[in-house]
Amino acid sequence: MLITQRKMLFLCLLPIALVTCAEKQDAQEDTYLGQWRHAGGNHFSEKYTALEQIDVNNFSDMEIAWRWQSADTRIPEELHYSTGDYRAIPLVIEGVMYVNTNHGQIVAMNPGTGEELWVFDPESYRFGPPLFSPAQTRGIEYWTDGEIERLFVATLGKQLVSIDIDTGQPDPNFGDGGYVDLKNDFGKLEFEMNNITHGAPPIAVGTSVIVGSKIYDYTMNNRSPPGHVRAYDTYTGQFKWRFNTIPQEGEAYNETWEDDSWRVAGNTNVWTFMSADDEAGIVYLPVSTPTNDYWGGFRLGENVYAESLVALDAETGERLWHFQTVHHGLWDYDIASAPNLVDIEVDGRPIKAVAQVSKTGWTYVFDRLTGEPVWPIEERPVPPSNVPGERTHPTQPHPTWPLAFERQGMTEEDLIDFTPEIAAQALEMAQNFVLGPIFTPPVVAGTNGKLATLFLPGAGGGASFSGANIDPETNILYVPSQTRPYAMSLVEPPPGTSVWPYVIQVQRDVGPQGLPLVKPPYRRITAIDLDTGEHVWQIPFGRGPANHPALQHLDLPDLGSSFTDVSGEGGLLITKSLLISYLAQKDEVDPEAKGSILVAFNKDTGEKAGQVMVDRRLHGPVMSYLHDGQQYIAVAGGGRNNDAELIVFALPQ
Repeated sequence: MLITQRKMLFLCLLPIALVTCAEKQDAQEDTYLGQWRHAGGNHFSEKYTALEQIDVNNFSDMEIAWRWQSADTRIPEELHYSTGDYRAIPLVIEGVMYVNTNHGQIVAMNPGTGEELWVFDPESYRFGPPLFSPAQTRGIEYWTDGEIERLFVATLGKQLVSIDIDTGQPDPNFGDGGYVDLKNDFGKLEFEMNNITHGAPPIAVGTSVIVGSKIYDYTMNNRSPPGHVRAYDTYTGQFKWRFNTIPQEGEAYNETWEDDSWRVAGNTNVWTFMSADDEAGIVYLPVSTPTNDYWGGFRLGENVYAESLVALDAETGERLWHFQTVHHGLWDYDIASAPNLVDIEVDGRPIKAVAQVSKTGWTYVFDRLTGEPVWPIEERPVPPSNVPGERTHPTQPHPTWPLAFERQGMTEEDLIDFTPEIAAQALEMAQNFVLGPIFTPPVVAGTNGKLATLFLPGAGGGASFSGANIDPETNILYVPSQTRPYAMSLVEPPPGTSVWPYVIQVQRDVGPQGLPLVKPPYRRITAIDLDTGEHVWQIPFGRGPANHPALQHLDLPDLGSSFTDVSGEGGLLITKSLLISYLAQKDEVDPEAKGSILVAFNKDTGEKAGQVMVDRRLHGPVMSYLHDGQQYIAVAGGGRNNDAELIVFALPQ
């Protein structure tokens, strides 16, 4: 019965969709049909829908249509472990919604009511909690060959599971009864495999389901495995290939890990979302930082493929091209979000492009088939390190176009100066820190009397986990970002606690009278035309400290949210006319408030179009879909206090 309902709804929607979407590319078609088939809407990671029932005139009229409490709350108390913010992304495919829980359960439900149709539970919590927190499963992947349909999830228990989309049962032909053990196929099993888990979903391209990993060296003992990327056959679960993100002996770029450091270095994983060009059969990997994030004396050299965008043949795992955004990274400027794929036209020349935003504050734009930069990216000298055992790379890549969407580097000109008193206090505080251009390295605390180096952007962004969105009708890239300096220094660890001579010490909130140290905006949204590279508009996002007691008399405009760590928050949704996101009420209304504000802007101008108050703190990416002729907007929230839920909005009937 469920199969019939899904197929019938799809056929009912199709004639309407064809009227408005006949000239759209196949890769983009899913979102135009009012569905949401992948974490980013489609494999291009557009996070866009052409639905337009909810618009600039009626957004504020939206109400909560239904809400669903996560199935995690039903796990026996003795097995349930603490999880982080609930950031799942529901999929809507031919009239059915599928959503995961933080513990990796998958639930099928009626997208108009939230009524559950089936629940799949991999019971990965029986393996115990992950070694590090917060525990999150951020999404699931949909795959079809036109006949067979499957959902894939990579669980916190190191399982890759293939689930029949209609029954909710594991595919008996996949792996061992539907399961593949993800502790295998790394090639180096002497590492501590408990340090690996999975938060972001895999991506299925052709007959390959490709899996990244979430690895952090929280033990500080350098036992983390390297974050090699693996692919399995979508039908059988058989291991197909492994791409070594740390090149092994005899492989290209192995020499960029000096003194055989490739043998012992870990991390360098793909922990965030991947993107793909299904027609070309290419998967794009955003690769993160190696161990140790901030002191690289045990891994001298460029450290390719760390902090690189890598394009692979999805069938074979062959590297087609790569670009390293940071050489020998010491700033935790890993690529934390999915690349955005878009077909652009630059100076009359059509280009199949990929745009990668980063924590550095730049947008790196390439021909996605060849890896050729669309606009020049120059290697420029950067400051050296004075840390014992360290050797920074002498140059770093600097994109010349588009211009940076975030402030980069710190000088006294960047210090907050709303009043003479605040300016004097900020200047006095700044004397305790090393200021300099982007890629100024960390220092050992106390060196030359300095407490730390001020990183701007800080390790939380620039652009972080939420990434950017593409409007495929205008080729405009929308980038949410943070201007938040981090004061970071190296210190000796307590004796016997680490193999590293230095570990990082971080101070995030530095500034006079509880204000930020730098000038606003502190959080922003930037619209960039990728046909020209020009910034279309940029707005501060959120009220920020404009109502601070020291500033109230100045009657300031919005300054951008300043202190809430939004590096992992849900980003944006783009519709036919709107740009939709949310803010924390504690930043905008009352420091004691627990909820969020769902907010919309005119995507052409950045002008605010409306808002809806929500009694739950939201955390997940915002998505939209069509069901029974009505547009819905859904977003996940809660999670830390066993209160995870999915909240779905619509216009009143």
